[in-house]
Amino acid sequence: MAEKSDVIFVGNKPPMSYVLAIITAFSQSNLKETTLKARGQAITTAVDVAEITRSRFLKDLKVTKIAIGTAEMPPREGENRSRMVSTIEITLSKA
Repeated sequence: MAEKSDVIFVGNKPPMSYVLAIITAFSQSNLKETTLKARGQAITTAVDVAEITRSRFLKDLKVTKIAIGTAEMPPREGENRSRMVSTIEITLSKA
């Protein structure tokens, strides 16, 4: 990749926290794109964040790439098998 790509990991915070992170990333630097990454139940939050940012705040923002997959997570304490967790990466680019 020629230009720097900023990555925002989506977790348990409210969606507006991540929307603010995207707006800040695009306004403070000359970024061309940023990527939202989420796993498991945070996937719905990541999709909401992308749509809120595009529709309400940065009208020239476009979703250029969506990658879905599965990650193997180590077993939790008391479990004996690893588990599979869904993942998503949403790349947003400024026109």
